[in-house]
Amino acid sequence: MADESPTEPFKRALAHAARSLAETPDLEVVFSNEGPALYANRAVLPHPPRDLQPREAARIRGMADQMALWLAHHDKGAHARFKPASPDAANAFEAIEKARVEAIGANALGGVRANLTAALESSLEKRGLTRAITEQAEPPMADILSLLVRERLTGQPPPDGTRALVDAHRADIEARAGKTLDRLAEAVDDQAAFARLARTVLRDLDMTDATDEEMSDEEQQEGEDEAGKEGGDDKDDEEDDSGESQADSDAASASESGEQDPNATRQETTAQDTEAGDSDEDPPEMGDGEKPSRPDDSGDARREPTYKVYTDAYDEIVTPEELAEVEELTRLRAYLDQQLTSLSSVVSRLANKLQRRLLAQQNRAWTFDLEEGMLDAARLTRVIIDPTAPLSFKQEEDTEFRDTVVTLLIDNSGSMRGRPIMVAAVCADILARTLERCGVKVEILGFTTRAWKGGASREEWVKSGKPPHPGRLNDLRHIVYKSADAPWRRARRDLGLMMKEGLLKENIDGEALLWAHRRLLGRPEQRRILMVISDGAPVDDSTLSVNTGHYLERHLRYVIHQIETLSPVELIAIGIGHDVTRYYNRAVTLADVEQLGGAIVENLAALFEERPRGGRGGGDAAPVRGASARVLRTTFSAPGAAQ
Repeated sequence: MADESPTEPFKRALAHAARSLAETPDLEVVFSNEGPALYANRAVLPHPPRDLQPREAARIRGMADQMALWLAHHDKGAHARFKPASPDAANAFEAIEKARVEAIGANALGGVRANLTAALESSLEKRGLTRAITEQAEPPMADILSLLVRERLTGQPPPDGTRALVDAHRADIEARAGKTLDRLAEAVDDQAAFARLARTVLRDLDMTDATDEEMSDEEQQEGEDEAGKEGGDDKDDEEDDSGESQADSDAASASESGEQDPNATRQETTAQDTEAGDSDEDPPEMGDGEKPSRPDDSGDARREPTYKVYTDAYDEIVTPEELAEVEELTRLRAYLDQQLTSLSSVVSRLANKLQRRLLAQQNRAWTFDLEEGMLDAARLTRVIIDPTAPLSFKQEEDTEFRDTVVTLLIDNSGSMRGRPIMVAAVCADILARTLERCGVKVEILGFTTRAWKGGASREEWVKSGKPPHPGRLNDLRHIVYKSADAPWRRARRDLGLMMKEGLLKENIDGEALLWAHRRLLGRPEQRRILMVISDGAPVDDSTLSVNTGHYLERHLRYVIHQIETLSPVELIAIGIGHDVTRYYNRAVTLADVEQLGGAIVENLAALFEERPRGGRGGGDAAPVRGASARVLRTTFSAPGAAQ
């Protein structure tokens, strides 16, 4: 094509190669300044420059190969089961798994090996790991372990710029975990066995904590169960999986996992999802930053038990001051400001744009030629000529959004840890300040759980003999960062709590949505808007281990449907790397968290420019009366009311 850009053939070839390597024909490959990022079946890569040099081409091909191999050889569910809870160990575990996935492609195809090397060298250089690092600096153990594992699996030494860094720690790592590292190559094609060995490496290096040691007991028992299944048929698999896959024992014998049947893990995972309600043991703990893949909710809905809560005695609704001292909140807020200086300027510009659009709607609007009201100065001549003349008065009209409240409900789950929660916090902060200047009240809420493995609720369930189908089995923690009536200056410091280590755990979205919705229904404003910011489906391992796999997701869908069809509250959702359009009628999905500020501003601006639900001015959107009101009160009175 005469008008085709010189980079278009490169893009087409790269997309075809990525789909082939990923074994995913429907993989969507797009090019954007926001890449690289991988979201479900959508790979976002950086735009190749018009004058494409061989080194840059290899780097972009390497990024595409990394994503394709991840899709082809990585199981999210298995990864989530074995990922440590402590942040440092979780980062190292992720890096080791990435080295395994890329080693499979590098060993199979020489071109892929070259591309991956180019991408790795570029990444290390960009992060400053090829420069000399002082002895006082904290060693990047995740990167060092990843390079050592890559060397074991592919025979490739660390890139030139990082050899000194790796060699400085090689002797210590080899002495403590060398034997286990040597065994990784045997399990490279079995993710579960490889993950157990990786956990052993981290334990040998003292990178795991007490919580991780608890989970390692489960790993060893799983390995023993799976080893006993070798050569067995499906019936044997089902019998061996009826409660033993989650038993507690010591993981010191995880070295045996390299001999297990590669299909055993897949069979065990399937059995765990379908028979979780019969399991009598504790579920594996989830780590920060990871959500297990959820099964499709296409099962027989008629067999799904009614959503219920085992106990709400340990649930809490708290303010930041109850979770952290004032000095810590001040420090966390300063850290947040320091991290997001550049983003703040971008979001501030967008917020100012929103403010101008709102203030433009606040310009006075008048109805003229009335028989009563304020005297219209433009009609003074008419009054002088004929003092009895009617229609000489005017009256100011109300704007459509003055009597409005907006609630931001922010997912505080572990997968939001890092950049996503920082961006969400600063966007909420700037948006609250902007809307307050425009006379719109803003409430900022967060939702998570008090514990990873069910907390006190699960302990009570265990003491009661583990009755079947207990329903939600974790302690909720709902956080009021800013109430609608609190001024922004008073709540600004409290938003720093989102940076607190250990705050972000699991997410039970359906009940959080009910909670935020009930708060809005109690507000006097005529127009109420609820915006949900989330990066994944509801996940609570304690609940899902003793109920069906889509128990929480089905409840979320039910709550959303009730709000969207029966409630005067206007509901909108923003998903970060997670397709929320399959839940909400009004939603937007972002491939990159950096787009969050613009998405919030644009969607709110669009809402304000629309007529409120029920008619102009929001007057008809007042609380519903009669039969509809009774339905709303019944539906939203308690979580157990939902199916």
